[in-house]
Parts: sequence; C-alpha cells; structure tokens
Amino acid sequence: MNFCSHCGTAVEERIPAGDNRSRFICPGCGTIHYSNPRIVAGTIPVWQDQILLCRRAIEPRHGYWTLPAGYMENTETTEEAALRETWEEAQTRVTLDGLYCVMSVPHIDQVHMYFRASLVDGSFSAGEESLEVALFHEHNIPWDQLAFPTIQDALKRYFRERREQRFTLLVDDIRRPLKNY
Repeated sequence: MNFCSHCGTAVEERIPAGDNRSRFICPGCGTIHYSNPRIVAGTIPVWQDQILLCRRAIEPRHGYWTLPAGYMENTETTEEAALRETWEEAQTRVTLDGLYCVMSVPHIDQVHMYFRASLVDGSFSAGEESLEVALFHEHNIPWDQLAFPTIQDALKRYFRERREQRFTLLVDDIRRPLKNY
C-alpha cells in the first residue's frame, strides 16, 4: 500500500500505539489500514456417488482441477458465497448439507471454508472461470492435477469419512509452502 484510500496521503508502515503488528498508517488523517485474511468459500458438490470438479480457466493454477470456490464478497454470508461461487464456476444449483471444513492458510493470508453440498438436479456446465466441469468417482479423481493442497486434503478426508458414514467438522491449518504460486 502506498497511499491512504481516505485522503490520498502517502502511508507509513509502523506499529500503532496499543497494537503489536506493523500496519499501514496515514500520517495525514490518522487512518490505520488493516490487512486481514481473505475468506475462500466453496462446496464439495455431490451427485449420487460422484464429486463435481472444475478445471480452472484462470490463474493461479490455470488448467488444474478444483472444487467450486472463491473469495467471499462484502455483504455475503459464507453460505451465500459458497452457493454463488458454485453457480459461477459450475453453473449448478446445490443444497448445502453443512459446513465441512475450515482450513487456515496463513502463509497466503487465506481461510478456506468448504460446505458439503448436493446437486439439485444433476445439471452443470462450465462457468466463465472454468475450462470444463465434470463428475468424478473417487478412483477417477485427477489427484496429481488438483490445484491446491486444501482441495486435496478436503477430498481425501471426505472420501474417508463417506466410507465411515460419519462426517465431522474439520478445523485445521496448512502451513506447508504452496508450489508454483
């Protein structure tokens, strides 16, 4: 950040009084500009015993497979963001079956939230951010072509818990460095 979004003055980076982290502070108007993690909301959409995945048409990880997910917008709930992203990327309607996992990814300042979901009628198609969309049985998942570690972790856990017929909420973090970012 170079300039204050409130008054246009060049900002300084320092620790404000009563804080313990460096922030961008405007010496002109005194505004403290906080930079907080971004929330990624999405779904694990299921049709019968298959998972719906999207092949990314955008960077990062263009051409790799992912769950339909993206950044939450202001004024949205996490559920609304997950439903919107699923529609935008896979052109499908789903019903949410509950929050499934919350994964902090601190080295890229993100929190990923995935909901279990069921396709309403089995119809889907590629949205603007997807090259293609397809249903996969567990043994056909392109594991070596998944876009992000959170996707792989969520899917492996989902299939394991589906076999156990017991779904639990996962709250975890991924601290390993991501490749190719």
